[in-house]
Parts: sequence; structure tokens; C-alpha cells
Amino acid sequence: MKIAITTAGDNLDAAVDTRFGRAPQFLIYHSKTGSFTIRKNTQNLNAAQGAGIQSAVNLTDEQVDCVITGNCGPKAYATLDAAGIKVYTCSGTTVGEAIEMLKRNELKPSAEANVEGHWA
Repeated sequence: MKIAITTAGDNLDAAVDTRFGRAPQFLIYHSKTGSFTIRKNTQNLNAAQGAGIQSAVNLTDEQVDCVITGNCGPKAYATLDAAGIKVYTCSGTTVGEAIEMLKRNELKPSAEANVEGHWA
């Protein structure tokens, strides 16, 4: 499974970022190998609009199975959902802790966006 986690950091000890579309980057964790890569999200940090949709499209291109983020707006959620990518929200944890929570089934997939659009 490929898991994309929003973060400003570059390792498993970094905090989960509360933003999806304007997260500085995504840590993409490969559960089969325990390895990860970093996907920068620079183009969407200061986007006037569409940051959530474009970030979701980028993760679709990465062929991730799910996303862990602090918050996900309606357009980003709809784009991820249409691609079959599950969204999990959590906050106040590190990337590594969030991955472990997912593995232990402590995170439940979201059924809808948890914030309004343009809340940043």
C-alpha cells in the first residue's frame, strides 16, 4: 500500500500537516518495504485557487492508495474519492505515529470533507 501523508518535514518524526492542498509536501510511505519518498507540493503552496484539486491529481498520478492529513476540503475530497483514494484525518501526531495508527485500524476513512473550501 502507498500512503501519502501531509507534512512539512522529511522523515517519520515530522508532524502531520493540518492542510491538504497547501501542505508543503507529501511523504509517500510504501508499506511493503517501509521506505518512503518525498513529493514536494511547491506549486500549490501559494495557488490562488485549485490547490486541493491539483494536489489530489498529483497524488493520483503517484498511485497512492490513501491519504492521511489534518483536514481535507470538499473539492480535494471529491477528487480523491473519485480516484478511489481513501482519506483519513488526524492531527497532533507525527507521520510515523499516523502510519502506525492506520496499521492498527485506529483511523477510520472519512465519508466527506471535514472543512469548508478555502479555509486556510
